[in-house]
Amino acid sequence: MSHPTPSIPWLEANTALPKAATAQPQGTELAGLVAAGNDLSAPRLQEAYGLGIFPWFSEGQPVLWWSPDPRMVLKPASFKLHRSLRKTLHAFLAAPDCEIRVDSAFELVMQRCANAPRGGKVGTWIVPNMIKAYVDLHQAGFAHSVETWVNGELVGGLYCVALGRAVFGESMFALQTDASKIALSALVALTKAQGVPWIDCQQNTRHLASLGAQEIERTVFIKGISAAQAQSPLDWQLQPIHWQALLAPGHQA
Repeated sequence: MSHPTPSIPWLEANTALPKAATAQPQGTELAGLVAAGNDLSAPRLQEAYGLGIFPWFSEGQPVLWWSPDPRMVLKPASFKLHRSLRKTLHAFLAAPDCEIRVDSAFELVMQRCANAPRGGKVGTWIVPNMIKAYVDLHQAGFAHSVETWVNGELVGGLYCVALGRAVFGESMFALQTDASKIALSALVALTKAQGVPWIDCQQNTRHLASLGAQEIERTVFIKGISAAQAQSPLDWQLQPIHWQALLAPGHQA
């Protein structure tokens, strides 16, 4: 028995995004898909993230907007700082030629994420118009990069979106072992010290689960980000006190 083709709303530039609750239901081929269109601008991204929706599509496809249920999130207090990573962090923080920078090379971080290997998969969803839109969002103050530098070279990092104290992780890359984990640890340190409820991780992966991320219902997620984005913006200057909060006893798995 064939199933009817789902009706996916098409967005024009002046059309508001539907609510996340209208996404295609679990168990269907397009589960989590909210809408499609061609508009990928900084204002549209800000609107989408505020609703718990994000873009994900490949070259040649229209812009596809998603809000999966359940949602994978990482609570900063639940971050599993495994013994080996703790040792790596201590060595990194003590080395004079190693540093974490924030927002010093946002576009380059996105380009490196776009070129990062994906388990043998060909292509990337971080296509050129995606990079342009997020760079515009970064220039507007709502997207950030956390970067791992060694000997003056960018060797790892991640980028994310932040509305108030709602933080949405996007992608990471590493050119050296643990370089992306160091950047993620820095993001966790910064958010933990400033009361961020969770970092959105979008989809469930074994890697994220090993670091303490867990699934929550979309209704809970939407309620949480609605409250968090109404709060004052984060201070994105990473300070030693932030590392102290992360490295305190209780984070070792």
